[in-house]
Amino acid sequence: MEELVKRTKQAALQEGLWSRGDTIVVAVSGGPDSTALLHVLHRLAEEEDIRLVAAHVNHGFRKEESSAEADFVKRLCRRLHIPCEITELDMPAELAAVSENPQLASRRRRYAFLHRIAEKYGASKIALAHHADDQAETVLMRLLRGTGLGGLSGMAPIRREKNVELIRPFLRMNKTDILAYCRQADVAYCEDSSNSQRYYMRNKLRLDVLPYLETMNPGVRESLVRLAEVSSGEHDYMQRQAEAVFQEQAVQTGRGWKLKCSQLAGIHVALQRRLIKLILNYLTLETETTSFERIEEIRLSATDELRTSWSLDAGGGVRCVREYDTLRFIRDSGGTETSAEFEYSVTPEHKRLLIAETGEELLFGTGRTEPGKNDSRTYGGSGSEVYFDAEAVRFPLTVRSRRPGDRMSVFGLNGTKKVQDMFVDSKIPPSRRDRIPLVWDAEGRLLWIPGVRRSSVAPIGAGTERLLRIVWSGDADIGEAEGRMDGSMDS
Repeated sequence: MEELVKRTKQAALQEGLWSRGDTIVVAVSGGPDSTALLHVLHRLAEEEDIRLVAAHVNHGFRKEESSAEADFVKRLCRRLHIPCEITELDMPAELAAVSENPQLASRRRRYAFLHRIAEKYGASKIALAHHADDQAETVLMRLLRGTGLGGLSGMAPIRREKNVELIRPFLRMNKTDILAYCRQADVAYCEDSSNSQRYYMRNKLRLDVLPYLETMNPGVRESLVRLAEVSSGEHDYMQRQAEAVFQEQAVQTGRGWKLKCSQLAGIHVALQRRLIKLILNYLTLETETTSFERIEEIRLSATDELRTSWSLDAGGGVRCVREYDTLRFIRDSGGTETSAEFEYSVTPEHKRLLIAETGEELLFGTGRTEPGKNDSRTYGGSGSEVYFDAEAVRFPLTVRSRRPGDRMSVFGLNGTKKVQDMFVDSKIPPSRRDRIPLVWDAEGRLLWIPGVRRSSVAPIGAGTERLLRIVWSGDADIGEAEGRMDGSMDS
């Protein structure tokens, strides 16, 4: 009898299940496991300086039997002088109105009640009576359904949920130990008739599958519990590694996160999967239903050098989009960033243009060439700045988003080239293409696509005396660029 109390105290110390002064809500069904847990915690309460509150849910499935269990819990708590909270539900009626798994629906309502009682009494812990046999069943059930290390870890001795911690003091105790305690301490309990009904998967495993497996390995339950402990440690280590990679590689965007596909491909496949699931976890609460197949589809598509542009629904209101070497995880089912259509007129007096739709800016400045330096090499520019022969450019300029059929005259090419083709050649992500400003002059000539290409219009030559310089904030720091608008340039 004393052995179970001693082991429970040791488990609490090793796992940090509670601290002195804690209030603990104990979920009590009236069965042997939860009744023994309440008895053991009651015996430890004064020594450990913990306060107990019992909570019981009558789900209404078994009518008279369920009512008898509720009455039993009331009497038990009265005898032990423990506050008791009981709620009565009509789960059969609720389930008749909605299509939901009875066990999952009952669990959801039960845990919601436990959290309400914890809040009412200011409790920081909710104690559950799951034991080692339950752990073995859980691991086997998840194994049959298909799971990874996280699932094989089974139930944790302590886990935070909302503002409280769920604790399982009996998780390393066998069912036989608990029943032995009930006999030795003369602890009465109720028998749940539904535990013998085989239409529940867990009951089938306990009544049929595990006894059969024990004919081949008498220690199969211990093996499954040991598998859970090993998996838990390795899962925790791998999760920490994935979080470190996440901090290093993931970049937060307006509606989600993005990664470099080349960086993702450079880490171990196990971390690839965990990193993808971790990002989905940040964006949605539905990752437990995210299938291995969906995560693997994202992973393989992101590391395939031949598939440089695609989009797929990742579930939970998240879309995964690849744009060349960038992999984006975007909230909502819009697919890519919002299209931004805009058009602005720029006169010679304009020094700065803010494009409200994108938040980016263009700076304009004019000035004279330096003697002997009026050639295209001196004023070659870059992706974020460009120079033109000011006398050859016709104002007002037009700055607008791209449109179907836009073309540009480029150096070394007779005729023009499609803007769409230049975006593709330069590997501009589709989500950026509608946001890049195109600069046109009054004669309808496309002068410049910032970050992509300058046209062959108004080149700097030996006869050039005045320059038009344009700087774009998309690939440059606009404050730094503004500071460079000096010397030979008017600012």
